[in-house]
Amino acid sequence: MNDGEPLVRWGWIADHAGELADYTGVHLRLGLLPVLFGLIISIPLGIACRHWRWLYPPVLTVTNILYSIPSLALFMIFVRYTGLTERTVMIPLTLYTLSVLVPNVVDGLASVPEPVRLAATAMGFGPVRRVVQVDLPIAVPVVIAGVRVAAVSSISLVAVGQLIGQGGLGYYVIRGLQLDFPTPIVTAIALIMLLALATDALLVLAQRLLTPWSRSKA
Repeated sequence: MNDGEPLVRWGWIADHAGELADYTGVHLRLGLLPVLFGLIISIPLGIACRHWRWLYPPVLTVTNILYSIPSLALFMIFVRYTGLTERTVMIPLTLYTLSVLVPNVVDGLASVPEPVRLAATAMGFGPVRRVVQVDLPIAVPVVIAGVRVAAVSSISLVAVGQLIGQGGLGYYVIRGLQLDFPTPIVTAIALIMLLALATDALLVLAQRLLTPWSRSKA
């Protein structure tokens, strides 16, 4: 970068608006699908850990160990089996979400008052029906709190995937570094931050819609 050169060239952004939109969509897909897959895995796993208490410590240990592995190292491991594809990015990101989502599902289920469980049982609710219609709805605020953390983390980590050619907006970070041109880098970082903020706001809205009783208390 030359001295006196502006950090952002707005003309470049205008010229690449369509391309930026495409990469933003890819980035959003790569960031949010792992959270969805992680939630699909974490809910039954969390229910199992809540039911069989002995299962929770080893599951928590495994998820924490997976989270401690650097993302690039996991990408390199999976690239041998899934190639330079989106799956190579999404599988590790899905594994990372488990370290947040599983504990939140367990904690959310633990937050259900025992009198509520007993009342549901007395009304004839079986174990499965009680979990689906009573326990999980009450656990929603705690679960979504974990989803918010997992989503923001996943969206930020997607850019690392560009090192294997699948990083969404990370493409502009690498490209900007290669060309010593800051505009793509700044633009990509700004868009990633906006995606994270927008996703977090939508999840807060979803929580309010799914827990109308919390609004009535307020």
